[in-house]
Amino acid sequence: MRELAALNQFFWKYRFRFFTGILLVIATNYLAVLAPQITGYVVGLVQAKLPGGKPVAGVQNDLLIQAISSFSASNHFSFGWLITFCSVTILVLAILRGVFMFFMRQTMIVMSRHIEYDQKNQVYEHYQALDSEFYKTHSTGDLMSRITEDVSRVRMYTGPSLMYLVNLVSLIGFCLYNMFSKDVLLSLYVLSPLPILAITIYLVNSIINKKSEEIQGQLSDLTTNAQESYSGIRVIKSFVQEKAMLGFFKTNSELYRKNAVSLAKVEAFYTPTMALMIGLSTLLTIYLGGLQAIKDPSQIGTIVEFVIYINMLTFPVSAIGWTASMIQRAAASQKRLNEFLSIESKIQNKGTQKIDKIKGDIQFNQVDFIYPHSGIKALNNFSLDIKAGQKVLILGKTGSGKSSIAQVLNRMYHVNAGQVKVDGIPIESIDFTTLRKRIGYVQQDVFLFSDTVKNNIQFGVASTDEAIEAAAKSAHILNEIQQLPAGFATMVGERGTTLSGGQKQRISIARALIKKPDLFIFDDCLSAVDANTEKTILANLSLLMQDKTALFITHRIFFNFHFDLIIYIQDGHIAESGTHESLLAKQGLYAELYQTQMSQNQQ
Repeated sequence: MRELAALNQFFWKYRFRFFTGILLVIATNYLAVLAPQITGYVVGLVQAKLPGGKPVAGVQNDLLIQAISSFSASNHFSFGWLITFCSVTILVLAILRGVFMFFMRQTMIVMSRHIEYDQKNQVYEHYQALDSEFYKTHSTGDLMSRITEDVSRVRMYTGPSLMYLVNLVSLIGFCLYNMFSKDVLLSLYVLSPLPILAITIYLVNSIINKKSEEIQGQLSDLTTNAQESYSGIRVIKSFVQEKAMLGFFKTNSELYRKNAVSLAKVEAFYTPTMALMIGLSTLLTIYLGGLQAIKDPSQIGTIVEFVIYINMLTFPVSAIGWTASMIQRAAASQKRLNEFLSIESKIQNKGTQKIDKIKGDIQFNQVDFIYPHSGIKALNNFSLDIKAGQKVLILGKTGSGKSSIAQVLNRMYHVNAGQVKVDGIPIESIDFTTLRKRIGYVQQDVFLFSDTVKNNIQFGVASTDEAIEAAAKSAHILNEIQQLPAGFATMVGERGTTLSGGQKQRISIARALIKKPDLFIFDDCLSAVDANTEKTILANLSLLMQDKTALFITHRIFFNFHFDLIIYIQDGHIAESGTHESLLAKQGLYAELYQTQMSQNQQ
């Protein structure tokens, strides 16, 4: 249960609602226990009027009930008017209780919604702060399960569960106090089944806690399975694996179902147990109270009062199981959230130097970089000196480490050895938010949001329609956008499913251009376009990047663009570097790639 201590910050934030809600719960239950006392008082008056009746001796009642009885006695009400007065009093108390109950739910339940809102924002903010390594080692389904299912289960604790817990504690407290003040021995007899109930609750709660943790983990796996199926539906269909994926989902779903049903069976054990215990208590009250009433008719009112108390305890006692179950589930979910929130990003923004502009001088000095999640060494004693305004072509085969240069420059990862400098400043000393704002990065794996074309282009940058169109024109995608059903207002679908690969790449290029960055990094961003489109885009980029540093990372040569420096990466280090002419003269790896591409183009 210590996991739930993390919620104290939210309870303190909403302390006014929290404590007001608790007071309203207590007030509601205080009004509830007044009705049995008035009923007992009236029954006592009725039996005193009957033949053989005995005047009611001084009964220890609540001060408010004593005040009501004194008021009725001082006004010398007739018997009929006295009964009417007591009935109206019970009605007024019921109305007041209903009003208090309304405000009770308005404070406690509304508070839980505020906490849910804050907690979801807390989790989402933490998601945003975590590094790329974290996302490579955690499934999307698991992350979604934490921010939805787990947070929702915690809300059930901060709202309904907590409200019912305070309700049952206060109501049981009031009832026990009134019962023991009237008849200690009868109270002990009547409440004797409760220890059995307590032991039952303890045993069942242990089972519930264990099963709740298992179910939450299985639900996460199920969510992950479904999310991957939705995202990869085209692959599934192309390989005709619908039945196989359905079978896999059914297997996971069946496991979740069995455990959920098992948990439901355990929880269902509470209801008949509660009914048995309450029924037994009621039976004892009537039997033992009846024996006392035979000897002393004045005790009839007390017996009636006890029966009402026992029935009032039915709901709170039966709610013990539900409340305990919800608390256990909330504790299991909060444990998962605490584990996640305790994870710190390995890329901390400790840089104090903010930059407004990047000149474009970049130095890699004997850099080693190993991907932490895979252990693959991407850069090995890598050194590179890029001058401001240079256009650099970075070539290499798949897995050579060329894309790792872009990852390091964007501060997605830390280098393991060596140093990277931007404009002579160690990259770790630069505030990475200002650094990333000045870099226009077109990633190899293009991602478009399920939004309009316009919003995807101007993502993170408030731009005019003219600027958006200009960026789209430079990326050679304007005409195709205008031909879409709604133009720039066309929804692209999840991850841009309604667009071709080339269209997505060009929209991604337009997104980078509209930032007007100081440093451009294009990571294999033209792999899905034809030769003519490539030529047009490169010509437009050449005009836009005249005085700016640009890195083109690819596995093939661009014939229609002049590069100041060309490097060929092999096994994480530079195998060749120089200009186009000098590299051809060396007759090395670059020359070999050049001849191969030329042959392919001639065919």
